[in-house]
Amino acid sequence: MDGFHELADFISYLGSEKGLALATLEAYERDIRSFLEYLKQSAIFLDKLQGSELYPFFSSLKEKNYASSTLSRMMVSLKLFLQFCKREGLIQNRFENYFDSPKVWQLIPEVLTIHEVTRLLEQPKADDFIGARDKAILEVLYASGLRVSEVCGLNVQDVDDTFVKVFGKGSKERVVPIAKSAVNAIDCYLTYRDSLHGENKALFLTGKGNRIDRVQVWEKVKAYAKMAGITKNISPHTLRHSFATHLLENGADLRIIQEMLGHANIATTDRYTHISQKHLSESFTKFHPRP
Repeated sequence: MDGFHELADFISYLGSEKGLALATLEAYERDIRSFLEYLKQSAIFLDKLQGSELYPFFSSLKEKNYASSTLSRMMVSLKLFLQFCKREGLIQNRFENYFDSPKVWQLIPEVLTIHEVTRLLEQPKADDFIGARDKAILEVLYASGLRVSEVCGLNVQDVDDTFVKVFGKGSKERVVPIAKSAVNAIDCYLTYRDSLHGENKALFLTGKGNRIDRVQVWEKVKAYAKMAGITKNISPHTLRHSFATHLLENGADLRIIQEMLGHANIATTDRYTHISQKHLSESFTKFHPRP
């Protein structure tokens, strides 16, 4: 069994039973088709697939410099497809443990500990325009889990004392809570910004008064991580990963995290659960009446 007929059935199932958007269906189909092509080239039949054969596939994608977000989505797509095949009796093996294993998830960007986040946020010194701006950006990235493009796109009027209005992918608007620490950092930054570029509607500006871009933010995160002695390979998106993971570890509902992150599909948010399995297991043992 090469799996291509099963793929068509799976996409049909998602479209008719789950009502997923066309763009989501197309992404799932692309992901799974690339995996099936890999199996075909490797002379591996889907119904004979072993969990250990997942690792070289994902490693090959990593070597091709696939974006971390693409790798994450690919894992979710493939996990759902194999679950469908198992449920339909098309394959015998179960693969959930392989998708949740550190060996697979080490391909995904590092997640910072709370202590590492604290060290990172302490690096910018808010005693001038650049330092105050950088501190505010880092605080917002972690406090609200925004994409770097969303942070760069913020205007002054998008932020108040409790919420930030975000225009995410597909120009979809959402309102996300913002931590008091981030609000304070923004207020400090605005005292410098308004005296220099008060007429500009963009929130985060360069020294010349232009809207800051994602490359500049990426370079800043790298520089401050080095100053903080963080050896993990991180980017602005690492703070988004860390935001979601820390919320989940502290008991936040996955649906709430989905809304804050602006994920169209809960399956995308589901990737954060792998990090928290130990935490959830400990909570179960602690709170269940008959553990």
